[in-house]
Amino acid sequence: MTIYRTGLDVGSTTIKIVVTDEERRTLFSLYQRHYSEVRRTIVEALLAAAEKFEGQSTTLAVAGSGGISAARWLGAEFVQEVVAGAEAVRRYLPQTDVAIELGGEDAKLTFFDSGIDQRMNETCAGGTGAFIDQMASFLRTNPPGLNELAKSARTIYPLAARCGVFAKTDILPLLNEGAAREDIAASIFQAVVDQTIGGLACGRAIKGRVDFLGGPLHFLSELRARFVETLKLTDSVCPDDAQLFVALGAALVSAELPPAPFSHWAERARALAAADLPPEIEPLPPLFAEPAQLEEFRARHAAARLPRAGWPEEGGVFLGLDAGSTTTKLVALDTEGRLLHSFYGHNQGNPLQSVLTALDGFYEALPPQLTVLRAGVTGYGEGLIRAALGVDLGEVETVAHYRAAAFFAPEVSFIVDIGGQDIKCLSIRNGVIDRLMLNEACSSGCGSFLETFARTLEMDAQSFAAAALAAARPVDLGSRCTVFMNSKVKQAQKEGAPVGDISAGLSYSVVRNALYKVIRIGRPEDLGDKVVVQGGTFFNDAVLRAFELSIGREVVRPDIAGLMGAFGMALLAREAFYDVEASGSDRQPSAIISHDSIKNFSVTARNTRCKGCENHCLLTVNRFSDGRSFVSGNRCERGASAGAEARPGEAQPPAEFNELPNLFKWSLSRLFENYRPLAPSEARATVGIPRALGLYDNYPFWFTFFHSLGLRVELSPPSSKKLFNKALETIPSQTVCYPAKLVHGHVLDLVKRRPDFIFFPCLPLDMPAPYATDNRYNCPLVGSYGEVIRLNLDALRDRNVPFVSPFLDLSSPPKLEKRLVQELHFLKLSRAEVRRALEAAYQEQSAYRRDLHQAGDRALEYLAKGGGSGVILAGHPYHLDPEVHHGIPDVIAANGLAVLSSDSVDHLAPNGFKLRMVDQWIPH
Repeated sequence: MTIYRTGLDVGSTTIKIVVTDEERRTLFSLYQRHYSEVRRTIVEALLAAAEKFEGQSTTLAVAGSGGISAARWLGAEFVQEVVAGAEAVRRYLPQTDVAIELGGEDAKLTFFDSGIDQRMNETCAGGTGAFIDQMASFLRTNPPGLNELAKSARTIYPLAARCGVFAKTDILPLLNEGAAREDIAASIFQAVVDQTIGGLACGRAIKGRVDFLGGPLHFLSELRARFVETLKLTDSVCPDDAQLFVALGAALVSAELPPAPFSHWAERARALAAADLPPEIEPLPPLFAEPAQLEEFRARHAAARLPRAGWPEEGGVFLGLDAGSTTTKLVALDTEGRLLHSFYGHNQGNPLQSVLTALDGFYEALPPQLTVLRAGVTGYGEGLIRAALGVDLGEVETVAHYRAAAFFAPEVSFIVDIGGQDIKCLSIRNGVIDRLMLNEACSSGCGSFLETFARTLEMDAQSFAAAALAAARPVDLGSRCTVFMNSKVKQAQKEGAPVGDISAGLSYSVVRNALYKVIRIGRPEDLGDKVVVQGGTFFNDAVLRAFELSIGREVVRPDIAGLMGAFGMALLAREAFYDVEASGSDRQPSAIISHDSIKNFSVTARNTRCKGCENHCLLTVNRFSDGRSFVSGNRCERGASAGAEARPGEAQPPAEFNELPNLFKWSLSRLFENYRPLAPSEARATVGIPRALGLYDNYPFWFTFFHSLGLRVELSPPSSKKLFNKALETIPSQTVCYPAKLVHGHVLDLVKRRPDFIFFPCLPLDMPAPYATDNRYNCPLVGSYGEVIRLNLDALRDRNVPFVSPFLDLSSPPKLEKRLVQELHFLKLSRAEVRRALEAAYQEQSAYRRDLHQAGDRALEYLAKGGGSGVILAGHPYHLDPEVHHGIPDVIAANGLAVLSSDSVDHLAPNGFKLRMVDQWIPH
């Protein structure tokens, strides 16, 4: 009698079951999303298998992130999913060197080339199937739709992938600036690739035969393509049953277990379906203890209502637009401030088209005798909308929202606005915005957070919210970030919590995030007596009730809570119109695009690189059908000008400052561009030097040293995201800083140029400062990162390029001379040669510092003559790197301020001055 082998994989988003015979041939399989109904889906899978193999016996093992609870429910054996997956690879794909597996909430990287070395994500689900689901939902599609979009991509944008929150923060500006959805789709897949390699490879090269496993890689061809291109793979396979490999492995492992009839497992499944399993997470109080409370709640909030009116017989209207992160809002008011027309809709990732749709509907409803007197816009897409559609005025969101809130509650003391991607909290004192609080890197308390969860359950936001109102035992999910909360939600699902309890718990979490992460509330009294809540998220009665329960007081929710930004702009447009009238100026109707022009309006977008400076910003150039254009993506004002695209060459800083000084640009040029290396034919050898970390301070020293010895100095190219990605898999730590991670790309670039050796010294101590200090310690990474490179970059050994990274002290010339003779013994240098080269190096380093100080003096003179102001931008020397400083000096300069570096003015300390502060590292 044949004994079958069954493996059950209970994942974070799917259930997989596989039945094989004794020869390991798959006879039955099932792959199904459970949409939080974990127990029901397990029961269905087991009953389907039992029906097919009625009268037969099987062994059974359970794996997956939800496998422990499922195994306990069924009385079956649990096997760890990494073990199960590795077993399946070993049996079915014996030629595999590396397996990359992505699941719903986990990512695994397994090396098989010398034993088994398994790496798995820990507390972060960034870069997994759940992340892809989130991003697909954000673009108003599903994972297969994302895959289809990516097939037509032309440009890859750098996106964060550690968390969906950070990725959305990167995607939103791209969408609002007109970037193609196809390019963003491919960029999302690239972000997954970068997160997987950077987060799991940790110094080990992914090479040889690479196999792709798991649902996301099985179903998404473009995701596999991004892995193949990034890793330059020549031998990779995605087996036909890649999505089932953990279940297959569980079936293999089960061969060691005693068999039981399929009917036994069917009975266990039926018992599981009927069982009442209490959740292990302690519940929160219900939102409404009885129906009467809900009725009173709804009646109270129905009172804050904006007056409506029909279209007037003559005159005009005022228009307000809010191009938000995920939604578009439009409000039209009459001259008395009454609501005539409104629009609220998702922007589908295309804010400009969404605004055009809203305007088209408005014009269709607008009687022909009425005109738009003034129009205003706020929100993420303000710049693009004003440029494209001729909107008269723009205003920051905070002012627009305060103006709207004050209409409903003139004595408003606090405003909480929760939108799709952001939280804005305004403290009002004496009619003035006194304090502004915004969510920074987290959107776990925003509307998109709830919408994403609703969609994963195949529910709309309204149904999801309605389920929360009747929940008896809301699940306490805390106020953590989206990724971590996902895990707690999954735990609640696995323990059998119904959707309503999860929805109510998430409503509490949204509120707690706003209260404790954004507002950082100490006590409810800090909010004042009159609190107004607004934003589309507060249309959710569950969120509103959770907010009132959490602060212990009633609040005002206007009936147009989701339109408040647009309403505020309409009020501001009305005020601006009458201000013009009162001043006696000519009253002109709005310049906003007409209805006829909407029908003929078109926009084309293309990408280009700005040539204005060494940043080479990736610009999105939107050209409109009337010949105008709008440029976004620029870090400074140069990119916004048409000439920026054709500006040739690198910007050379002047010897004297005849324009606003920017010492960051000046220093970068002086540091690297003044040194011309020997020709290969003139040099006794070539030394490669990475343009990274401490070399942004002492490159003049080392160039002069080696040049004086007759060596050609090969400098790595300027930092870039592309350079970083080339060596992503060699980075052993996820938490090390970005400047250190860049070193890997710089060294790898030099390795490919094949110099005679690469020199990257470890410098625990900095050179003496112009003033007295308590210590001279460098950051530990500057002081020792050469050792990390030496031990983790396999390319050094593969290509046999010597890597010299000695620990040195530049403040002691005699010791330095001795150490360099020892470390560079292969060059057969005499002590006299090294001594002369060091003398020249110290002189050049002093000349560099002298030039830097003189540039600082000239910058101050320039400001003194012109009465200007400047900013000393402090940081480590490597913040001169444009890839590291992210254009901050350019932003400061674009706002009319000179930029000085701390080391350009540190010589101005008075004689005898001592820095009486003990800090870890000297640049601070």
